[in-house]
Amino acid sequence: MHRTSLTDFAEKHGQTEAARLLGMTQGALNKALRVGREVYVTKTSAGYEAEEVRPFPTTRRETAA
Repeated sequence: MHRTSLTDFAEKHGQTEAARLLGMTQGALNKALRVGREVYVTKTSAGYEAEEVRPFPTTRRETAA
């Protein structure tokens, strides 16, 4: 199983084709690239799948002083 970044995947296939392969619109793919989302694409037996890496938890809790 080989992971590639969404940026590299889009450069290899072009944004329109990359979006089609991932089952999304070209506009959604373009926005993910523009805002710098950390997304990786993996080739599976059923096609391609993508997953985003995000910090957990997404918000920091403030501690009482």
